[in-house]
Amino acid sequence: MTATTSATEQFRTARDFLLRHREDYASAYEGFVWPRPEFFNWALDWFDVIARGNDRIALHIVEEDGQRTRLSFAELSARSAQAANWLRAQGVRHGDRILVMLGNQAELWETALAAMKLRAVVIPATPLLGPADLRDRVERGDVRHIIVRAEDTAKFDDVPGDYTRIVVGGGGTSAAEPTGRWVAYEQAYEASASFEPDGVTRADDTLMLYFTSGTTARPKLVEHTHVSYPIGHLATMYWIGLKPGDVHLNISSPGWAKHAWSNLFAPWNAEATVFIHNYTRFDAGRLMAEMDEAGVTSFCAPPTVWRMLIQADLGQLRTPPREAVAAGEPLNPEVIEQVRRDWGVTIRDGFGQTETAVQVSNSPGQPLKTGSMGRPSPGFKVELLDPATGAPGADEGEIALDLSARPVGLMTGYHGDPERTAEAMAGGYYRTGDIGARDADGYITYVGRSDDVFKASDYKISPFELESALLEHEAVVEAAVVPAPDPLRLAVPKAYVVLAEGYAPGPDIAKLLFEHSRTVLAPYKRIRRLEFADLPKTVSGKIRRIELRERTAAGSADEYREEDFR
Repeated sequence: MTATTSATEQFRTARDFLLRHREDYASAYEGFVWPRPEFFNWALDWFDVIARGNDRIALHIVEEDGQRTRLSFAELSARSAQAANWLRAQGVRHGDRILVMLGNQAELWETALAAMKLRAVVIPATPLLGPADLRDRVERGDVRHIIVRAEDTAKFDDVPGDYTRIVVGGGGTSAAEPTGRWVAYEQAYEASASFEPDGVTRADDTLMLYFTSGTTARPKLVEHTHVSYPIGHLATMYWIGLKPGDVHLNISSPGWAKHAWSNLFAPWNAEATVFIHNYTRFDAGRLMAEMDEAGVTSFCAPPTVWRMLIQADLGQLRTPPREAVAAGEPLNPEVIEQVRRDWGVTIRDGFGQTETAVQVSNSPGQPLKTGSMGRPSPGFKVELLDPATGAPGADEGEIALDLSARPVGLMTGYHGDPERTAEAMAGGYYRTGDIGARDADGYITYVGRSDDVFKASDYKISPFELESALLEHEAVVEAAVVPAPDPLRLAVPKAYVVLAEGYAPGPDIAKLLFEHSRTVLAPYKRIRRLEFADLPKTVSGKIRRIELRERTAAGSADEYREEDFR
C-alpha cells in the first residue's frame, strides 16, 4: 500500500501555491506552508501520479555524437517499476544502501525512482571517484549494492565488501552466476512494469546519504529523508521559476547534490522536462545550438560555466531561456551584466548547500541588487548570527536557519556523527558556516566561508569580493584569494589567477592586474601578491583553499609582489 492520497494532495496544494505566486515573493513567503505528511514516497505518490497516461517528455538526453534519448513520464514510470522489481529480485530491501555511480544516462533516473519505490537508500557518487574514495564510501556508507557503468567496474577490484555488483552498459552476467560477479542491469527491462510496494514509506525514512566534497577534511555524510529533498526542493522549483511544460537544462555532474536539486526533484516537482547535453569538452557554440533545438526555457549553470559562456558569442542562441540561474558559488556582477546585454535575461543567484534546499535566492520578477543572493526562500526563516555573541539579528554574521520553524528542506543530520550534528544545530539554529550581510530591505549578500575570511592590518577581508574585482579584468578567467603572511600587516591578500586564452603569465600581465586592483579596490583590500597557477579543486569543482593557504605559507619563487612594480 502507498501513502494516503492526502499526502499527494498536500504536496500538490503547496506546489500549486508557489506556482500561482511565482512572481509575487511577498505573498509566497508569507503564505507558504510546508506539507508535512506522516507517510510520503515521492516516486509513488507524486511521480507515478503525474506520469499516469502522460506522454509528455520527462527526460531528454543528447549525446556528443548527436544521439538522443527521449523518455516520457509514462515510460519512466514503467521503466522505474521494472527496475524496482528486478532490483528486489537481486536482494534489495527496505533500508539497504545502494551506491549509484552513473553518468547522465537514463538508467540514473530509473534507478533513483526505483530505489525510492523500494524504500532503499541511495548514495550518489560521481564517476570521477577513485578506489580510495570508493572504499571510504562503501565502508562508512554500509553499502549493500552498487550500480556502476561498465567502464568503472575495475575501480571496485580492490574495494572490499559483501555487496551486489550491478553493471550498466555491458560486461554483466546473469543473476544465477556465482556471487561476486557483475550482474547486467539490462535484465531489468524483462521484469514486470507493474510494481507493488512492500510497505508504507514514512516521511522520516532515510532516502539519500551524500558524501560532501571535503575541501578541508574527510567528507561528511549528509542524511536526507523522503521529504527533506523531494518536498524541500519545492523551494528550489520556486527559485528557478519552473512551471509545467518547461524544458530545464542544469549543468551539473551526477553524484553531487545540485544534480538532484535541478535534474530530478525541482523540474519534476513542476512537471517540466529535464534536458541533458552530454559532452567531453565544453563547447559554448554547440551547447547553445542544442538549447535552441530542445527549446530550453530555463537554464542553471555554475559560475565557471557562465564565465566560459560569456567568452563566446552569446548571440548564437536564437531563443534565450526565460529563466537563468546560477549556484555553487556566488556569481560575479560583470558576468550577470554581459548576459543581460546579450540575452535580455538576468541571471539570478541562489544559495544553498548539500545539507539543504535553496535557502536564499533571487526569485523571478523581483528587484535584484548587484552582488546580492536575494532574500530567504519560502519556508526558510534565515537569521544572521552575531560572530561575537551568537545572537540572531546581526547585520553581518553566520547564515543560519531558525530550528523553531524548522524547514522541511533541511537534512536530518550528519549520519554517524552526532557530535558534528550537535555542533551544526547548536543553540536552536542550523549553522551554515557561511557569512552574509543583510541590508534594510532584507537582501543578503555573501561575504565568504567563515574559515576563508581573514584580517589584514586589522581590516576584515572577504576573498570573494577581491576575486570578483579581479574577474572584472578581461585577462582573468578564474581567481582565488588567500592570506599571505606579512611581518607588518599580519597578512596580505594573495591572488592565484588563471588567465584567459590569449594571455601569457609574466611580469607584464602581473603589472596590469596590480594596477587594476589599485583602481577598483580600496587600499586596504587590494591585491599585494599574485601568482599564475591552476587552482586545486575537489572532484565537485570547489576550490581547495586550504591547499592554497598551505602553498602560500610555504612560499613560492613564482609569485609577484605589488612593491616590485612601483
